[in-house]
Amino acid sequence: MNSALAALIGLILSIVLIIRKLSPVYSLILGALVGGLLAGWGLETTVSEMIAGVKDITPAIVRIIAAGVLTGMLVKTGAASTIARSIIKALGQKYIYLALALSALLLTAMGVFIDVAVITIAPIAIIMGNRLHLSKLKLLLAMIGGGKCGNILSPNPNTIIAAENFDAPLSSVMAAGIIPAIIGLLITVFVIIPLMPKGELMEGSLQKETDEQLPSLWRSLLGPIVTILLLALRPIVGVVVDPMIALPVGGVVGIIATGNWKNMSKCLSYGLEKMSTIAILLVGTGTLAGIIKASAIKDVLVNLLAGWSNGGTLMSPIAGALMSAATASTTAGATIASASFADAIVAAGVTAVWGAAMVNAGATVLDHLPHGSFFHATGGSMGMSVKERLKLIPYESIVGLVLTVCSVVTYLLF
Repeated sequence: MNSALAALIGLILSIVLIIRKLSPVYSLILGALVGGLLAGWGLETTVSEMIAGVKDITPAIVRIIAAGVLTGMLVKTGAASTIARSIIKALGQKYIYLALALSALLLTAMGVFIDVAVITIAPIAIIMGNRLHLSKLKLLLAMIGGGKCGNILSPNPNTIIAAENFDAPLSSVMAAGIIPAIIGLLITVFVIIPLMPKGELMEGSLQKETDEQLPSLWRSLLGPIVTILLLALRPIVGVVVDPMIALPVGGVVGIIATGNWKNMSKCLSYGLEKMSTIAILLVGTGTLAGIIKASAIKDVLVNLLAGWSNGGTLMSPIAGALMSAATASTTAGATIASASFADAIVAAGVTAVWGAAMVNAGATVLDHLPHGSFFHATGGSMGMSVKERLKLIPYESIVGLVLTVCSVVTYLLF
């Protein structure tokens, strides 16, 4: 059987198994195994290609685990809550959708997982929604839209692994997402949300904000600022500080600044737990990426786009979008797309930085489908039923599409 068709069958099998609630990791491994065997490579070669795929992303996995220190600091010290509440208080009730979206953008841009960012902000959104009788769908879209914008310029796993697979500086890939993220935020808040149907308005008991002890805003921001400054040393003065160093250093600084030195272990454990889940998923993702990379799928895609103007440019976001749809995950989508197509994209004339950035943006288009955990985690944070949560998918996809188009246009202009 043609290797491209075989790899595609393996990918489809993985998708079906994930939808049927089998473990995503084992679904990906099994799909990779079936794809290799159908390609006629034999068991030994198939396993070798699967292991090679995992080896390719191992450096990124190590960096992602190191990033858990910063994530744990932001969430467990209360820094993330402080940042979100400060923004919402500053912008006020009149601009509540902007405040929620901006809060999610900043939290994800600082390294908080998008689902964790939404869950962190959701209690405040519920309070404001009840108080102002707002649409639950619009509130959740504001948070998800802002989170998607922040996700393309963050030191989160999707950005780290895209940069690693393209051999591009993480700080440069993050910077490439700034303009698309700003435009995406504005369009989400001032175009998409106003055009949405109101749906069911929130009208319940007025909850009070908790009086939990939270760190001050400047203490909360110190850790992320240190991380960003360390990563920015490479483009500014040529001093390279690897994300494996910059991310945990920023986390430790934040833990000390917020007065949580005694809770260091709790912060580290939380961060490691979150990152371990992603790391294990990436092992399964790597096996499938190895099979796809060794197959002729990339050649098929190159041939399909050969007659298009800027076909090489389109390959990046298309690969990211397709793989995010397959896995319902920004991280897994960016991993498979960048690991499988990076060489072909660069060979087509796209720079490594922008190849990674456009794959990353493309991975936000369909990463919210129901066979992924993000769909259920975000819906649950607002108390939505599955039927109600499904109504949001078209609007989330539009946000991702806006980010992708802006990323491509920015690359073509600059």
